[in-house]
Amino acid sequence: MSVTRTITVLGGGSFGTAIANIAATNGHRAFLWMRNQQRAEDIQRMRENKRYMPDYHLHDNLIATTELESAVSQSDIIFVSIPSKSFRSVVENARQYIKPNQIVVSTTKGIEGDSFLLMSQILEELLPQNPVGVLSGPNLAKEIAQKTLTATVIASESPDVRSSIQELLGCSYFRVYANLDIYGVELGGALKNIYAIMSGLAEAYGMGENTKSMLVTRSLAEMSRFAVCLGANPMTFLGLAGVGDLMVTCSSSLSRNYRVGYAVGKGQNLDEAIAELGEVAEGINTLRFVKHKADELEVYMPLVQGLYSILFEKKEIKSIISGMMLAQQSTDVEFILPRSEV
Repeated sequence: MSVTRTITVLGGGSFGTAIANIAATNGHRAFLWMRNQQRAEDIQRMRENKRYMPDYHLHDNLIATTELESAVSQSDIIFVSIPSKSFRSVVENARQYIKPNQIVVSTTKGIEGDSFLLMSQILEELLPQNPVGVLSGPNLAKEIAQKTLTATVIASESPDVRSSIQELLGCSYFRVYANLDIYGVELGGALKNIYAIMSGLAEAYGMGENTKSMLVTRSLAEMSRFAVCLGANPMTFLGLAGVGDLMVTCSSSLSRNYRVGYAVGKGQNLDEAIAELGEVAEGINTLRFVKHKADELEVYMPLVQGLYSILFEKKEIKSIISGMMLAQQSTDVEFILPRSEV
C-alpha cells in the first residue's frame, strides 16, 4: 500500500507544474511555490497555469502558494525546479525551513557559471544533512500534460530517494527509472541543451537527414567524453538521460533550445531569439560555461567550439561546418577505440 506524501515544488514553470500535478493526481498533497502572488491566486481559482501550461487542468490536491515557509516545512519531498541562474538563491532562502530528513530533488538542467557546479552539488553544499536526487530525462512538459507515454530517471546514491520518487510519480503514462550516477544523469540533462541549439540551426539551414544524424551522434560522443572527464559513467549516456533526452530535444519544436537555434538560423540575432521565446533556454549559458571548461580541461569538443563561434563570435555556420569536415578524422565511439589509437 502506497504512503500518502506531502511534496513541494519550488518553481511554477512548465515542468514543475507537471510534476506537482502528477503527484497530486496520484493522491498526494502538492504545493506549487512561486514568487508571483497574482499567478498563484489565478492558478488556485482557475485550476490552470495559464502562462506555462494553458489548458492543463490541475488537480484539487495541488495548492499554488507564495508562502515558502508553510509549503517547505510541511513537505516530505522538495523538488527544486528553478532556472540555474536563480537556483542557489532560492535554496538559500528555503533552507532555514528544510528539515534534515526531507528529500530534495533537482529537476533543473543547467550549470552554475562562476563555480561550474551542478545543481545537485549546490544542494549538497547548502543542505549537507539532506538526501539529494536528480530527476532528468526526455520530458517535454507539454507532452506530459497530454499524458503522452513518458519515462524519466531518478538518480541518487540513496535507495530511499530512488524508491520514494518512483512511488510518488509513477503512473500509467509516467514511468520512473533509477540510476546511481547522479552526475552523469545531471550532465546529460545540461549538456544536451547545447546540441539542441545546434540541431535547430541545422533544421533552419535545411540540412539533410544524413547531416542531422551525424550531428546528433557526434553530439552524444562529445557530451559523454566531456562528462567522463568530470567523473560520470559513460554507460549513463546510453540511457534516457543521455541519448533519450538528446533525441527529443534535438528533434522537437517543443524544445526551447531547439527553437532558439532555429530562430538564429532563420536570421534573428541571439537576443531577439531569446526575447521571442519568452522562457529560459538553459543551453545558451551552458554553452558559455562548457566551452571555457573544455578549454581548461583540454577536452576535444568541436561542436561546442563551433556553436560558440557562430553565436558569440558571429562566424558563418557554413565555414564552421567546413572546418569540422576538414579536421582530422577520429574515432566513432571513443570508449571502444581510444583517440590515441586512431
